[in-house]
Amino acid sequence: MPIAKVNGVEVEFEPGMTVLQVAERAGQEIPRFCYHERLSIAGNCRMCLVEVKPGPPKPQASCALPAAEGQEIFTDTPMVKKAREGVMEFLLINHPLDCPICDQGGECDLQDQAMGYGRDGSRYAENKRAVEEKNMGPTIKTFMTRCIQCTRCVRFVTEVAGVPDIGMISRGEDAEITTYLEKAVDSELSGNVNDLCPVGALTHRPWQYHYRPWELKKTETIDVMDALGSNIRADAKGAEVMRILPRVNEGINEEWLSDISRYAVDGLQRQRLDKPYVRENGKLRAASWDEALGIVAAKLNAAAADRIGVIAGDLQDAESMKAALDLFRALGSANTDCRQDGSALGYGPREGWLFNSGLAGVENADAVLIVGANPRTEAPLLNTRLRKAWLAGKTEIGLIGEQADLTYDYSWLGAGSKTLAKLPKAAMDFLTKAERPAIIVGAGAVSGSDGAAVLNALGALAKKVGVVADGWNGFNVLHSAASRVAGLDMGFVPGEGGKTAAEMAAKGALDVLFLLGADEIDLSKSGAFRVYLGSHGDRGAHGADVILPGAAYTEKSGLYVNTEGRVQMAERVVFPKGQAKEDWAVLRALSAMVGHTLPYDTLDALRSKLMADHPTFGRIDYLPAPASFDVGSLGRKGDLGDASFVSSVRNPYLNNPITRASVTMAELSALRIAPVAMAAE
Repeated sequence: MPIAKVNGVEVEFEPGMTVLQVAERAGQEIPRFCYHERLSIAGNCRMCLVEVKPGPPKPQASCALPAAEGQEIFTDTPMVKKAREGVMEFLLINHPLDCPICDQGGECDLQDQAMGYGRDGSRYAENKRAVEEKNMGPTIKTFMTRCIQCTRCVRFVTEVAGVPDIGMISRGEDAEITTYLEKAVDSELSGNVNDLCPVGALTHRPWQYHYRPWELKKTETIDVMDALGSNIRADAKGAEVMRILPRVNEGINEEWLSDISRYAVDGLQRQRLDKPYVRENGKLRAASWDEALGIVAAKLNAAAADRIGVIAGDLQDAESMKAALDLFRALGSANTDCRQDGSALGYGPREGWLFNSGLAGVENADAVLIVGANPRTEAPLLNTRLRKAWLAGKTEIGLIGEQADLTYDYSWLGAGSKTLAKLPKAAMDFLTKAERPAIIVGAGAVSGSDGAAVLNALGALAKKVGVVADGWNGFNVLHSAASRVAGLDMGFVPGEGGKTAAEMAAKGALDVLFLLGADEIDLSKSGAFRVYLGSHGDRGAHGADVILPGAAYTEKSGLYVNTEGRVQMAERVVFPKGQAKEDWAVLRALSAMVGHTLPYDTLDALRSKLMADHPTFGRIDYLPAPASFDVGSLGRKGDLGDASFVSSVRNPYLNNPITRASVTMAELSALRIAPVAMAAE
């Protein structure tokens, strides 16, 4: 490896690294505004100036200068210090004195670097320029007078998000960042530009003036708005979660976060269930815990075992599902299901329902066939990885299903099962010629009456083109529900002779139906006595006969398994609202009342039982290695029918009880989904 000197200390570096990266490898801090590790190099803020020998006798921008063998780099000479002070002085010429009212105050790069590298005064007394504010949508609040034209936002929406809605116009003193045609930024990742902005020019509109950073208690946890398990930090003030920010995890979300995961936070405060309710004479009334649980216990004890059932929702933690599964199995019921969408997954080897290549590993695939999924709405951060691979020119992508703008080019092969039954030769060729082919199976393809047959056909195709080989497993199932993989791993599917979720919802199927946070299934025909345990007064609670208030994902510690099979632990940020309890604790109390007391009294004991019964849950933060399996054995043979594959997520902004309670999500839905629907009609 080549060697350079940084302030007299020799440092080895990899070919292609810049002077800035070499200096940071040597432990030297280099100030910067425009440079970002995941974006292209702009070199326009000039804050990262260093002195380099051999080279011209003047400071040079280290972010854009390639490092070379034998180079000498100086980061703290008088020339460098004077140059940085001059650059900072220029940057502050037009910057307003907004710090006391700026949302960026306290976590602002400009504040920090002005203190560390700037002068204690300015030689410029001219009036500061003013720039008109822009309307960039419900997630971005603009104060463009503060902008220093670093162009991070421009590069992010163009390169990562794939929606070039932001750019720079004019020249010189008139230069400004704006949206083209004065439209909102049409991206499901728009909130990331607020994180990237090093000054207060772009801030989070939903949280404007709500907090100061030093007032917040910060908790590292896991997102549940999709099945990727993005690593997040939840910041709370008192009993309220004020904001959600991304944490760096190279294997999952890198350092980005979708708008849904970030801005649905206001839904945690609205339409909450904070006390038990029972229905009398068609109306709900508040009740005590003892009364509500007593009514449920009486109904469960009075009904036959095959006439009771439980459906788990999409946001449930593994512990609550384990407690529900143990309770209903103890009652003798085989009617258990975590698949509200009617998916055919859940039988056979574990690899049959995992994203086996890994979210980061999919970038290594040279041919990807997407079936019945829209990654842009179902998993935006997976979509950015597919776009990255496509931009690098090493991945060819095909699609069977709905045509949509995925932010990259793909070959549309057909609409549904007919295409899958007789795949075009071009589709077969691009998979068979690939060294590492991959198939991404969406829930939209394997749900419904033909789901098992479609899954079998996809398995046969995967086997034929070599999707599963030594050291490579490209058979990938893309889930959209955060609880799904954990439920399938523990066997939260119908037992022998048991009913599926759709069958349990049918007329006359059950006497007692327990909904564990299940809100996405149509129960209009069900005449069963309904019990709802959940956090929000949403669809599942509307027709319930007994409502038991549970905890939202930020109000409990729980295990979640993401779509690639990685077990992660979410932490409690705040306590449950009012009289609400953690879901597993409610089920434990109910079990004692029905005479089948569960064998654990604490969360730790429950986790020990879960890990003993299902060892995969003990491997926290472990990504399963690609394993070979008989992909041709998935599903069952049958007629594929003539169904069109549609995405399982029709409106990502109103996809669960938390998002449906969020004002910001309602605004995003009206802005981004309604115009599309009108155009389609």
